[in-house]
Amino acid sequence: MSRKNHSRILLLIAAALLVITPASAFASPISNEREAVIKIVTQIQKADYEGDRSALQRLYGELTPFTENKEFASRVRYWRGFALWRRAMNGFNDNVDKKELEQDLQQAAEEFDKSASADPGFVDAKIGLGSCFGLIAYAVNKKDAAEQQALVAKSRQALKDAQAAAPDNPRLLWVLGPIYWNIPLERGGGQAKAMEVSEKGLETLRTHKNTTNDPLEPSWGEPELLMNLAWSNLNRTTPDLKAAEQYAQSALALVPDWHYVRDILMQQIRDAKAKQNATS
Repeated sequence: MSRKNHSRILLLIAAALLVITPASAFASPISNEREAVIKIVTQIQKADYEGDRSALQRLYGELTPFTENKEFASRVRYWRGFALWRRAMNGFNDNVDKKELEQDLQQAAEEFDKSASADPGFVDAKIGLGSCFGLIAYAVNKKDAAEQQALVAKSRQALKDAQAAAPDNPRLLWVLGPIYWNIPLERGGGQAKAMEVSEKGLETLRTHKNTTNDPLEPSWGEPELLMNLAWSNLNRTTPDLKAAEQYAQSALALVPDWHYVRDILMQQIRDAKAKQNATS
C-alpha cells in the first residue's frame, strides 16, 4: 500500500470515529460535573414541592463532592442550603420536631453564608440566609431573648444587603411578604402591605421571565408568590376565599404535585368555604 493511500485510510477512520463517538466523550470534567449538579438541583426542586424531606436530605449530601469546584461552588452551596431550608419549611407543615427543624435551618444558613462568601454579589444567597435566621429566631421557639435578638439582627442585615443590591428580586419579595404581615400597621407593615409586596414580586417575575437560561441560577418564585397570595386571602381579616382559591389553583397549574398547596392549603380553603356557607 502506498503511503498516500495509507494516509487517506487513516483520515477516513478518524472521520468515522468523530461521527460515531458521543459528544460526551469529548466533554471536559468541569462540563460533566456541571451536568451532574444540574441534575441534582432539578431533583431538589421536585422533592421540595412534593414535600419529600428524606430526598432533600439525601440530595443535599449528593452535592457535597462539588463544593470545591471554584467555577460554581457558590451555586452548589446555595442549592445545598436551599435543600435544607425547604426541608425545614416542609417540616413545619408536617409538625416535625422543632429541634430537627432548627438543625436543618442552622445548616442551611451555613451553606448560604458560604455561598455568599464565595460570591459576594450573589443576592439569592443573602435572601436564604436572612430567611433562615428569621425562622430560627421566631419559628423554633428560641427562649433566650439575647440569642433571639442576635438572630433577628443577622436576619435584618442579610435582607437589608439583599434589598440594597436587588430590591425587586421576586424571591426577596416572597420572603418579605410574611415579614410585613407580622409587622404592625403603624410600623409600616400589615396585611395590605404584605399582599402588595407579593403582588409586586409576581409582576416583576412575570415581566422578566426567562432572563436566565442557567439552571444553576435561582429563577423560582412564581408558584411561591401565588401561594403567598392564596394564604393571605384566606387568612386576612376579611377573607376573600374566591381569590384564595384562584391563586392556589394558579400555583397548582404551574406545580401540580405541590404537596403543601394541593393537600394542605386547598383543604383549608375548602373548609373555610364550607364554614362560610354553613353560617350564611
